[in-house]
Amino acid sequence: MSLSIGIVGLPNVGKSTLFKTLTKKPVLIANYPFATIDPNVGVVLVPDERVEMLGELSKSKKQIFATVDFVDIAGLVKGAAGGEGLGNKFLSHIREVDAILYVLRAFKNPDIVNTQQIVDPLEEKEILDVELILKDLDTINKRMDSLAGEIRQSKKEAIKEMAVLTKAKAFLVEEKVLVDQEFTDDEKEILNGYQLLTFKPRLFLLNGLEEDVSEEVKSVLQNYLIIDVATEFEAEGLSKQERQELGLPTDSETAVLVRKSYELLNLITFLTTGEDETRAWTIKKGDKAPKAGAAIHSDFETKFVKAEVVFWKDLMDLGGYAKCRETGKLRTEGKEYLVKDGDVIEFKHG
Repeated sequence: MSLSIGIVGLPNVGKSTLFKTLTKKPVLIANYPFATIDPNVGVVLVPDERVEMLGELSKSKKQIFATVDFVDIAGLVKGAAGGEGLGNKFLSHIREVDAILYVLRAFKNPDIVNTQQIVDPLEEKEILDVELILKDLDTINKRMDSLAGEIRQSKKEAIKEMAVLTKAKAFLVEEKVLVDQEFTDDEKEILNGYQLLTFKPRLFLLNGLEEDVSEEVKSVLQNYLIIDVATEFEAEGLSKQERQELGLPTDSETAVLVRKSYELLNLITFLTTGEDETRAWTIKKGDKAPKAGAAIHSDFETKFVKAEVVFWKDLMDLGGYAKCRETGKLRTEGKEYLVKDGDVIEFKHG
């Protein structure tokens, strides 16, 4: 499962520094607008101690972690939907990602050029929201125009689609992002077909220190992380002990961000382990055993027979499959089993 998160924000808010910290890729970090023009893409491992521990237990030759693609997209400016800055090129890059990470400036460093008059994360969020909303309105209006002929012919599917678009447009006209609004599952399925920018899940990263962020900002954003990106960039590569000695959190803030981004997409991980490899597999929360098996091979879904399942902690505590089988911790599950995060599974297929 290929997953991507777009890093967006106004120019000079720390997007490229964050991207380089996450991916270890050499990218241009410069103190002027539009230092990034074409999007940089990097694959980031999802930190998971379970893979490491199970790998040691099974004496695996390889340990393979789940991954997320992060895309560093050029800085947005007010008027992008009308072509300002990189305009539509910027917005088309966002269309390709699964979720959006807003990077908002909270730091007060006057040496870093600020394209706004003051440091105001909520104003930056509003600018980003409005530009994405305007682009979505353009997309919806074009589709509504193209549906007009089918509506005149009383085509049921076109009438249904028009009703959903009309509902979505009403929210956008009120400058409300679609991901925060209520839609039925059928309506969501229709809207997903358009890759609407404001319909993508969002996470807010406030670039600065805890004391830089007001309670008002926290209450408005809710789904946020506060990270001093410059500090994390400088601390990248330090061991946990070295981080502690410098007064930094044991786990890097960027590792927390990667895990949070994974959760944002409503994803969970199941594991397989053996002598050849221990591996984390990415699936959607709520997937049943056959669907989960398809992450490994399509035959595991189409020819599914059963799944041998044990929770990773039980496998570690009891020291292997034999004890798990004796104590009943290793279970046989069928087609209706909902896979849980941390399940270690062996699939049986015809």
